[in-house]
Amino acid sequence: MRSNWATALSDGGPRTLRRSTATIRNYLDAALPALINWSTRYQHLREVTRQDIKDATANLTGLKRKRALVGLRSIFQFHKGTGHLFQDPTTHINTGSIVPNLPTLLRPEQLEALVDHATTPLRRLLLALTAIHAARPTALRGLLLDDTGLPDRRITIGGHPRRLDNLTARIITQYLIHRHRRWPHTINPHLIVNEHTAQNEKPVSPHWLGDQFRETGVTLNQIRMDRQLEEALTHGPDALHLAAVFGISERAAMRYADAARAFLESPLEQ
Repeated sequence: MRSNWATALSDGGPRTLRRSTATIRNYLDAALPALINWSTRYQHLREVTRQDIKDATANLTGLKRKRALVGLRSIFQFHKGTGHLFQDPTTHINTGSIVPNLPTLLRPEQLEALVDHATTPLRRLLLALTAIHAARPTALRGLLLDDTGLPDRRITIGGHPRRLDNLTARIITQYLIHRHRRWPHTINPHLIVNEHTAQNEKPVSPHWLGDQFRETGVTLNQIRMDRQLEEALTHGPDALHLAAVFGISERAAMRYADAARAFLESPLEQ
């Protein structure tokens, strides 16, 4: 029955969207502890009660609780729809809302590790674009040579033009010299290339990009978030300012403004 459920999710249906293998695995992983527990007491899923669902999620909070309930609800709804169950015990049990964690600043030792690790033109470029311009990994992969705008000191990141500071301009220039020496005949229009993409016109892969600072234990997204929070702390928790500087959504800007406000109002900061 479990395989039928997974197949139904994978194939989709008239009223349901297809689910990826990763999503199906997440559903099952979240629901599995409860299913294993019930298998020691019950012979069939129809014996599971609403109280069993509540008991199985009683010690879970936040995202873990939400994932467990979504996984269990998917399983019970499938079996009810196929006639194996008469009722769904997960009905009307609220999964709750998830309050996202507010961004936090990187610790001094993390910043030092990043600087020490930026020993190549590529890593210095990634660090500058992320730590100064708060570029997302997706934007880094999509950045084109024509987006750099060295002559007029403008750079376009993720479709958002901004002023190109002297430090970043110098780092880009050094990287371009390195890029030309390493791959003088590449026709790839992307700024960032590697030994594989230099042979075609594709962007670098997300995994390869994430590997560049993996040894430091800090992700590119953490660096980006640190930069945006630093801006909010320096210029005040102004969401409109953050949206204008980084080209982020109003919702994201408000999140960073809230984080800066919480930081500035904390007893330690006072």
